[in-house]
Amino acid sequence: MKAIRLTQPCETSEMQPVEVEKPTLKPGFIIIKVKAFGINESEVISRKGKSDSDFAFPRILGIEATGIVDEVNTGSKYQPGQQVVTMMGGMGRAIDGGYAEYVMVKEENVIPFESDLSWDKIGALPEMLQTAYGSLNEGLNLKKDDILFVHGGTSTVGLMAIVLGKLIGAKVIATSRREKSLADLKQYGADYPLIDDEKLESEIKKIAPNGVDATLELVGFTVLFKDMALTRKGGKVCFTGELDGKWTLDNFTPFMIPTGVFLTSYAGESSDLPANMLQQILDDVKAGKIEIPIAHVYKGLESVGQAQHDLESNKYNGKHVVII
Repeated sequence: MKAIRLTQPCETSEMQPVEVEKPTLKPGFIIIKVKAFGINESEVISRKGKSDSDFAFPRILGIEATGIVDEVNTGSKYQPGQQVVTMMGGMGRAIDGGYAEYVMVKEENVIPFESDLSWDKIGALPEMLQTAYGSLNEGLNLKKDDILFVHGGTSTVGLMAIVLGKLIGAKVIATSRREKSLADLKQYGADYPLIDDEKLESEIKKIAPNGVDATLELVGFTVLFKDMALTRKGGKVCFTGELDGKWTLDNFTPFMIPTGVFLTSYAGESSDLPANMLQQILDDVKAGKIEIPIAHVYKGLESVGQAQHDLESNKYNGKHVVII
């Protein structure tokens, strides 16, 4: 099969398909014929050789994939030809991932669905949907009529969180550092699209004088404590992303957390995304009820380098998707 298999850190222009052995099915695993996959920030970090210790070269990148079941073990609950998505579970890091014509993953990390949507639309969903859904439900326990603050709204997870927040029935505040992106925030359902500048705090206090009910932090540690100050007593802050590149903080003490505000994080797995939720989103997209935030669609493994390059450029809001 063909795959993007890296043996060392490289530039995007060096990400070319090579011939490798198709995976040989192992007990407890399933082989998927890949039809599409999204491009993620963590994969850019891995390409540069800056991932955590669970990553090592050589490696086929890709923490998610969408496609059709190709091979299963005896007794599997899946059948060849069945539509499925998969994500996380060490993909593209501890085991080879989705930048390939076929991928082998643990059966427990596979989610089935049925849809006649195009593969680019389905392929955009797995990782950003799982992360956004897990953050809002497992992390924030978001409820109807809550005021949700999505800090970093033009990220793929941010845009998906806006969509899901509106489905839940929340009022959504979302931010961007670029004024031209406010229209994108509005397009995907934000009630209050705001510029992330020195006026942000006062603007949010106008909307929620007593503080927001739930904050999804996607920017990073540099703004985390400002966001907690904008969250009401009894409200929750979920740290999920770090667009500013800062995951840790020196000289941290729990007393930095405002009294009565709850701080949590989300770094979940595929098991946090129920199959019925994936199916509902796909059905709602087909019915025209919601729109999947897609930045650009690329064709063929040979386009992966360009897709990563475009992701790094930050010129486009939404998911970069490769179809095979």
